[in-house]
Amino acid sequence: MTKEQILEFIAEQKTAFISSVDRQGYPVTRAMLAPRIIEGNDIYFSTNTSSNKVKQYTENNKACVYFYKRGKFKYQGVCITGEMQVCCDQATKDKIWRFGDKLFYKQGVTDPDYCVLKFTCKSAEYYCDFKTEKIDF
Repeated sequence: MTKEQILEFIAEQKTAFISSVDRQGYPVTRAMLAPRIIEGNDIYFSTNTSSNKVKQYTENNKACVYFYKRGKFKYQGVCITGEMQVCCDQATKDKIWRFGDKLFYKQGVTDPDYCVLKFTCKSAEYYCDFKTEKIDF
């Protein structure tokens, strides 16, 4: 599996699982909506500035993102490790904003509780048919 094939695979998935590290050093995993943009080695998510994950990524930017596809006879998954950056600048917020987001962020794209998580991929492990492949980004 190539880097490009990994990026195509994750672009097709509707859910992502992101992991951060808490203050005690334990991993914390959450389900997220699909990424808004995949651009080069960067994957962008929207979230609440007030969330615990934002605090955790601010303190420790080590992160993991997992995507999977479960078929009747085949399971595929990719675990990507890298670093998560919390972006509160207006240009990045504008970049991934969607009209329906106003439902979650009442003040719109300038809502102080709206921010962007920018995940930069370092390496991935792809699993399918009882085989695992490591891919460097």
